[in-house]
Amino acid sequence: MLCPFCSHPETKVIDSRESTDGKVIRRRRQCLKCQKRFSTYEQLELLNFVVVKKDGRKEDYNRDKLEAGIKKALEKRPVDDKKIEEMVDEIEYKLNQNGDCEISSKEIGGFVLERLKVVDDVAYLRFASVYKSFGSAESFKKEAEKLTTGSER
Repeated sequence: MLCPFCSHPETKVIDSRESTDGKVIRRRRQCLKCQKRFSTYEQLELLNFVVVKKDGRKEDYNRDKLEAGIKKALEKRPVDDKKIEEMVDEIEYKLNQNGDCEISSKEIGGFVLERLKVVDDVAYLRFASVYKSFGSAESFKKEAEKLTTGSER
């Protein structure tokens, strides 16, 4: 680990703390040359896997695309960036638990819907309208009614 202040390659770990969910470790470090302190965060890195699109195309998983889709659904909603980051982390954790080298975009979308349903109803409906490709206003209305009545999909 290079010191961000003087680029010295040797640092020592002063303190390590696990996050409340146990998925991230915060390490407090001190440079052995300039003695300045800084923090690093360690988290599970996903195995490289491929996303299979609806049309059968395959592309490498991209965290930024997942985050952008969630941010789009949550646009102008009262949800902060920290919550979005947590959602992406939770979804990636589920993807990693899957253990497959390939995962469908439909399955990823399902994980996003699960999280959005808990976080924000409006964002859920926005995402569902694209994910489920409602064919009519009536099908959209039915989905909104399911959300308000709490019935299963």
